[in-house]
Amino acid sequence: MSINAQASDKLAEAIASEHRTEKYAARDEFRNPYETLNFFGIKEDMTVVEIWPGGGWYAEILAPYLKDKGQYIAAGFDPASDVDYYKRNAKKFKEKIAANPKQFDKTELTIMQPPKKLAFAKENAVDMVVSFRNTHNWHRRGYAESVYNSVFKALKPGGVFGVVQHRAGKNQPTDTSGEKGYLKQSDVIAMAEKAGFKLLAQSEINANPKDTKDYENGVWTLPPSYRLKDKDREKYTAIGESDRMTLKFVKPAKK
Repeated sequence: MSINAQASDKLAEAIASEHRTEKYAARDEFRNPYETLNFFGIKEDMTVVEIWPGGGWYAEILAPYLKDKGQYIAAGFDPASDVDYYKRNAKKFKEKIAANPKQFDKTELTIMQPPKKLAFAKENAVDMVVSFRNTHNWHRRGYAESVYNSVFKALKPGGVFGVVQHRAGKNQPTDTSGEKGYLKQSDVIAMAEKAGFKLLAQSEINANPKDTKDYENGVWTLPPSYRLKDKDREKYTAIGESDRMTLKFVKPAKK
């Protein structure tokens, strides 16, 4: 068995683990963690940063997968933030980590809170940075460029930046505000290239052609958010989660 196959098997074990939250595991059909992380080229001896891990959906996979030979770093909200949402969710994530030592005892917590707290890791120190459905949040607040620059600084030369993001239609008007949650794939690629990255590969792993992307309440109309609650719920359940771009960028190696 090849080293890559062995690594993939360990990843499959982490995804199939009974320690994952049941409602999180139920979303695998839409989030495709095995295929996505393999596409990014993850290996168990890497140092991997996840920016804004939210409720820990990917953390429950990455932390146990990396704990023996690598390092999982969760770059989250500032617990001392003046914004209640950030403070509250930073506390919840920290409590989740503390309550599940079998999964998270080796997890390192750092802060990535733009516009001021961007140095979530030492420069040229990590093998991979991943971001799942976050870029629209930074874009709508004018932080995307500074966040992408900070990712570039943290990665080793040759390091990978993996991005999954809700994808706007090519022919739809550009939502410059990011308020609907969707961004054009070409715009995200341009953001990364401006920061110094090169696009290594793109995948349709997380594509959903049923997503019409024209909802008044944006991407949060779809599951799992169901912003309209019970209104047309069957319709949105049939569509499923959003159409997403999956992009693999690399920090060019120094010549």
